[in-house]
Amino acid sequence: MKVLVIGGGGREHALVWKIKKSPLVKKVFCCPGNAGISREARCVPIAADRPQELLQFAVKEKIDLTVVGPEVPLVMGIVDLFTDNGLKIFGPTRRAAELEGSKAFAKHLMAHYHIPTAAYQVFDDLQKAKEFVNRQQGPLVVKADGLAAGKGVIVCPERLMAHEALEQMMAQNAFGEGGRRVVIEECLSGEEVSILALSDGEDVLTLLPAQDHKRILDGDQGLNTGGMGAYAPCPFVSETLMTRIKRDILEPTIRGMALEGRPYKGVLYAGIMLTADGPKVLEYNCRFGDPETQVVLPLIKGDLVEAMLAAIDGRIATIKWKQYASCAVTVVLASGGYPDKYQTGQVILGSDGPFAREVKVFHAGTRLVDGRCVTAGGRVLSVTALAPKLPQAIDKAYTAVRKITFDGAYYRKDIGAKGLAYL
Repeated sequence: MKVLVIGGGGREHALVWKIKKSPLVKKVFCCPGNAGISREARCVPIAADRPQELLQFAVKEKIDLTVVGPEVPLVMGIVDLFTDNGLKIFGPTRRAAELEGSKAFAKHLMAHYHIPTAAYQVFDDLQKAKEFVNRQQGPLVVKADGLAAGKGVIVCPERLMAHEALEQMMAQNAFGEGGRRVVIEECLSGEEVSILALSDGEDVLTLLPAQDHKRILDGDQGLNTGGMGAYAPCPFVSETLMTRIKRDILEPTIRGMALEGRPYKGVLYAGIMLTADGPKVLEYNCRFGDPETQVVLPLIKGDLVEAMLAAIDGRIATIKWKQYASCAVTVVLASGGYPDKYQTGQVILGSDGPFAREVKVFHAGTRLVDGRCVTAGGRVLSVTALAPKLPQAIDKAYTAVRKITFDGAYYRKDIGAKGLAYL
């Protein structure tokens, strides 16, 4: 098969790496890709948000399967476009991708189908939103309704901060159209976990639970980012709890989407808070998470391409794969200043190792300039390590991270530390 991966981040590098391992695959393309992906696939400079150009390329190259990495092309309807033109593509349709494209829609779906989540209200009027905040007690979470590159969620311990968040989103247009409408919800407490599952519109196939680290600073302080690192599996998520999450959250979500006339095929990502009252949904994503993908894919003992095809064809229940009895940790190296302003074009040294066995450096914001690998984004590299136990995986990942440098390089020092507390 010829496979096309759409996107150019760490998630897409991990997808390319895993897809290449499939015996079904002969050649992998990536649009637009990055410096690291270019060593493993043929990169073509077509942006992920150019569906018509991507379609023309897929037709020309006779692509057998397209895998969509980021959320923007999914929300734009790239799956509908490819399917209408007779091409196999893995991901939800435009109407199904609204599960991520609109947090208000997602909350309404959860309320209607009794999927556990935080109490909430939706507003498109700034003054009414502020009045609602003034009537509430305790911390709140203010969320931009639309896409915001993983940064449209602001936890507000006090009312003044909630007012500032509303001003930022609704008056100052910090997230453009995505912030014209907001969701205000109660702030849940507990351990957060990311659950990814492949769905064919009826059944689901779960991957190992992972924990993301969204804040820029150690100890979960500072601004929200797209994710500064992750580890899997989570020692505090038992098989019994996974069964409950599948029964009470994942399967009702897929059933609800079908009943809404939006059958969901692709990856369903549920960000879940494990509260004292049980697991509750924080958010849905309609694609593989980043950086969770970099830790869950290396732990799959099976053919990802075969599973994707099964999801497209409505036979995910036939896929039986095992997970490696290992732990995976990924640490993100970011540009100094991220998630605010940062410089690009910094020469990266040491990303080729040498590293210990079972260490893989997934590229995110990188490009080649005159044969040299330089920074080209906020999150630059995702250094992933596997080991039999979590402490060993953490040590191995950080040993590799310390061998890599570029001007302004920054990374959190506590990725995986939460998991250690449960061992």
